[in-house]
Amino acid sequence: MKLKATLIASAAAIAMPLVASAQDMTLRFGHVGNPGSLFEASVNAFAECANGKLGNRAEVQTFGSSQLGNDRELLQKLKLGQVHFALPSSVMSSVAPEFGVFEMPYIVQDRDHMRAIQTELGDTFQEAALGEGYRIIGYFENGFRHITNNVRPINTPEDLQGVKLRTPNGEWRVKMFQLYGANPTPMAFSEVFTALQTNVIDGQENPYAQIASAKFQEVQDYLSITGHVYTPAYVLVAENQWQKLPEDVRADLEACGSETQDFVYEHAAKLEEELLQVIRDAGVEVNEADNAAFIEASGPIYEEFSNTVEGGAEMVERIQSLASGS
Repeated sequence: MKLKATLIASAAAIAMPLVASAQDMTLRFGHVGNPGSLFEASVNAFAECANGKLGNRAEVQTFGSSQLGNDRELLQKLKLGQVHFALPSSVMSSVAPEFGVFEMPYIVQDRDHMRAIQTELGDTFQEAALGEGYRIIGYFENGFRHITNNVRPINTPEDLQGVKLRTPNGEWRVKMFQLYGANPTPMAFSEVFTALQTNVIDGQENPYAQIASAKFQEVQDYLSITGHVYTPAYVLVAENQWQKLPEDVRADLEACGSETQDFVYEHAAKLEEELLQVIRDAGVEVNEADNAAFIEASGPIYEEFSNTVEGGAEMVERIQSLASGS
């Protein structure tokens, strides 16, 4: 009887940590979006999908507003297992050169075009990510970017002459704005509001969802609708950490990466209309830029990308051929 009791106790002791580890498998999703941002809504929708599928096997918890680090820090923390998911956008052009194609001005026409690019070239971007130790498990978006500043309305590239403009960390965005005549300054998103408020920089460029949720309209006089770049956002994991997760957990998370995209695109389109009005209502002067002038000025950056990135010319050609008007 005593032996039986001991065996039962031993079995219980072995089983308990297994149960506890399943319930304690907390997967942290860090991102830089502020409350009310598209990033926050997107990540929360992903977490809701994931937690619905995962049950008590694991739990996805979300941490916005750069709580777990800026984009570069999150990329490092993924590989260390301190964060399990991140949502980088522009910074990916610094991770692997292939992602620089999304930095080419006006290359993505709309979200349907982006879906076609994802279908046709998804393997190319996945291989590029895997080559650097990451894996893409979903495509969300940061969106179409526009310029705000305190110097003057921006109608043509010439109007950017001498404007101190914050950009994300990525060489192509810097090169693009240098080409247009601005003085680009790479800076973490979390630092931008204070830099604008204290006149360290004159302006920045972001989608409406980032502008409004970060309250840049409180410290900027002009919004120029340029739509100069569409930045995808990538649900990113580190491959070394990803392979440690049970196969069924990975399958559910990948499914949510795919399923959440429809919500993200619909919500993004809705926010574009609503938040432009929020920015106008804050007293910001809004103008439609001369896109043709920007496109005309962008030739040299396409040429440089095509000549310096392996397969760059073919990638640009394939993406342009997928546009609905082609």
